[in-house]
Amino acid sequence: MATKPSKNLETFPNPRPERDYLIAFECPEFTCLCPLTGQPDFAKIHIEYVPDQLCVELKSLKLYLWSYRDEGAFHEAVTNRILDDLAAATRPRRLKVVGEFSVRGGITTVVTAELDART
Repeated sequence: MATKPSKNLETFPNPRPERDYLIAFECPEFTCLCPLTGQPDFAKIHIEYVPDQLCVELKSLKLYLWSYRDEGAFHEAVTNRILDDLAAATRPRRLKVVGEFSVRGGITTVVTAELDART
């Protein structure tokens, strides 16, 4: 069976929901397309969250990030969409997504989107 990109983020129950603890992912192979030129954009996506009742399953996260490979998206929009989709799937206590986009046209872009459900 072939693996395919997917927008479906799967979850599993947090094994210690009574405790605040940080989960961090570094995803150095993120790609999407520039919506204006169609050229590829490359980024390292950093994700940090404090789970509440649910945690994101890693294979589904990998397939989710892969799903952007052929989509046109501005850096700001894709970073915020990743935050929104992860927040909707897991309802975390805190969540931070940083998109560190490689140089294009002599400019490096870093976009940080955050959510704190307790404030």
